[in-house]
Formats: sequence, C-alpha cells, structure tokens
Amino acid sequence: MTLYTAIGDENLKLLVEAFYDRVFKSAIISPLFNKTDAQTIKEKQLYFLTQFLGGPQRYHEKYGHPRMRMKHMPHKIDNAAKDEWLKLMKEAIETLPIDDELKVALYNCFPKVAAHMVNR
Repeated sequence: MTLYTAIGDENLKLLVEAFYDRVFKSAIISPLFNKTDAQTIKEKQLYFLTQFLGGPQRYHEKYGHPRMRMKHMPHKIDNAAKDEWLKLMKEAIETLPIDDELKVALYNCFPKVAAHMVNR
C-alpha cells in the first residue's frame, strides 16, 4: 500500500487547502507564491503530492516531468524558507483526520525534499 492509498485523495485535498491557507499568510514564504494564481498553485501541489506519494501520475500527465529543483531555482529559497515550509506542512498535516502514525509517515516524506530545494 502506498501513502497515497493510505491517506486518500480527499485527505490530500484537505492537506493542500490547509497548507496553502497557512502559506498565503506567511510573511516568510508567501512572496514565493505571488506570481501564480492560488488555484493553479493548489492544483499543481495536489497533482505533485498524488504522484509523489505513489498515486496516479497526475502531475506528469498534465505538466510533464516535475523537475522540482529546476522549477524552484528562480525563487530565493533559503533555510528560513525551507523551515517555514516544513513548519506549515506539519501544521497542515496535523489538521487531517488520519491516525498519528500516518501523519508522522507523511511528514517524514518532506524534510529531504525541502532541503533539496534550498538554493541560496
């Protein structure tokens, strides 16, 4: 069973909403997201997470290969931004109606990827 299957599509949608509710209010990282409309950002994140967590290849089918580091390179992502992103993701995960073990497993998918996005 994949994390995608364990979490479920509806919970991933809840996660994306809870996460971006926080992101768009963050003085630290909201400026990284101000050049694209919120619905597009949320869709891309949902499609990426679906694929990243072992679900259907939605991101690849609509947008091509994720190439996340390359796509994030134009944005100034320092350790403060990485830490804020992780903090907000953890908070968003905590809102999900899933068991604590699954919350920990989900969160643990992100620190290595977030560290890889740091480019300043």
